[in-house]
Amino acid sequence: MEKQGFIARLDRLGLVMQIVIGLAAGVLVGAVAHNALPADPDVAAPQFVTLVGELGKLLGGLFVGALKAAAPVMVFVLVLSAVSQHRKGNPTNIRPILALYLVGTFAAALVAVAASFAFPSTLSFKGVEAAQKVAPGGIAEVLRNLLMNLVANPVQAVSSGNYIGILGWAVLLGISLRHAADGTRAMLADLAEAVSSVVRWIIRFAPLGIFGLVLTTIVVEGFKGIYQYIHLLAVLLGAMAVVALVVNPLLVFSQTRRNPFPLVFTCLRESGVTAFFTRSSAANIPVNMALCKKLGLHEDTYSVSIPLGATINMAGAAITITVLSMAAVHTLGGQVDFWTALVLSVVASLGACGASGVAGGSLLLIPMACSLFAIDNDTAMQVVGVGFIIGVIQDSAETALNSSTDVLFTAAVDDAHKSPQ
Repeated sequence: MEKQGFIARLDRLGLVMQIVIGLAAGVLVGAVAHNALPADPDVAAPQFVTLVGELGKLLGGLFVGALKAAAPVMVFVLVLSAVSQHRKGNPTNIRPILALYLVGTFAAALVAVAASFAFPSTLSFKGVEAAQKVAPGGIAEVLRNLLMNLVANPVQAVSSGNYIGILGWAVLLGISLRHAADGTRAMLADLAEAVSSVVRWIIRFAPLGIFGLVLTTIVVEGFKGIYQYIHLLAVLLGAMAVVALVVNPLLVFSQTRRNPFPLVFTCLRESGVTAFFTRSSAANIPVNMALCKKLGLHEDTYSVSIPLGATINMAGAAITITVLSMAAVHTLGGQVDFWTALVLSVVASLGACGASGVAGGSLLLIPMACSLFAIDNDTAMQVVGVGFIIGVIQDSAETALNSSTDVLFTAAVDDAHKSPQ
C-alpha cells in the first residue's frame, strides 16, 4: 500500500514536474560521479562511476531510441488517417503555419546577424580538429536533397526517418483512400489511435530518460573545452532567447491578437525541455504531438504541421549557421557589409530548412555559409569542429527552440482560426 501510495503521489505531480525531478536527480548523481573521477586520465575510474555512466547511457539511449523508432511510424499513420478522413471544406490551415515557419526562420537569421555585429566573436582553432563529415557543396545541393527525399522509397523513408518522404507518401495515400469504404477508414482511425497510445506509453518514461541523458552529459561528455567559447555561446544563446521571447511572441500576437506569453511558456516548458535533452527535433515529434492533443488543436492540422516543422522550421539552426559563420569572418579579420549580411541571412534560412532533424545537423551547413566570404573548406570545417565542442549546450538549446516553435506556431494559427476576428 505504501508503494502504491508513493506512485499515486508521483502521478499526481504531473509529467513536467516528474521530468524536473528526473533532471535534478541526474544533475546530483552525475555531479557526484564526475567529482569521483581521478585527476589522472590514465587511472581507471572507480567502478561505481563506470556503472553510473553506463546506467545513464542505457536509460537515455532507450528513451531516445524508442522515440526515434516510434516517430516515423506515428507520423505516417496519423497523416494517412487524417488525410483519408478529411472532407472538403474542413480547414487544415497549413499555409499560414508554413508562412510562420519561413518568416520565423528568416527573422532568426536576421537576429543572429544583428547579435554578431553588436557582439563580434572570434574563434580559437588551437587544438580543434576539422570535422571529417561531408558537408553539402551549396544551397542548390541542399534543396536538391530535399526534393530527392520527397520521392524516396516509402519503406526506406519510414526506416530512415526521412520525414519529407514520409509526409509526401502519407498525403498521397491518404488522398487516394478518401473514397475507400467506411470500414477501411475506420480501421485507419483505430490504427492511428493505437499508435498514439504506444507513443503516450513511451512519453510516460520521459523522467527516467531525462535522468539518463543528464547523467550521460555530466559524467561522460562533461564540459571540457567549452569555457574558452563562453562569449560565442553567450551570443548564440542570447540570439535564441531573443527569438524565443521577443520574435516568436510577436509572430504569435500577429495571429491571435492576445497575450502570447502563456502559450510561449507552455511550449517551452512542455516541448522545449525534452527537446533540450534529446537534441533531436525528430525524436521530439511524439512529445509535440501529445502536447498538441493536450492543447485541443485540430488533428488534421498538427498531424502534418508538426513533422513538417521538424524538417523545415529551423530558427535555432539559422542562428547557429549565421553566428558561427560571422565568427569565422571576424576571426580572419574580414569585413561584412549590409547586403552581404542580408544574403547570409537568406542562405542560412534556406540551408536551415534543409538541416537534418538530428543532433549537430545544422553544423555541416556552416561551410556553405562560409563560402560566401571566400573562407576555404579546411578552415570552415574547423569552425564545424568548434561547433561540435560547444554542441553539448548549443545544439541542445537550438533543438529546444526549433521544436517548441513547431507547437507554438501550430497552436497560434489554430487559435486564430477558432476565434472570431
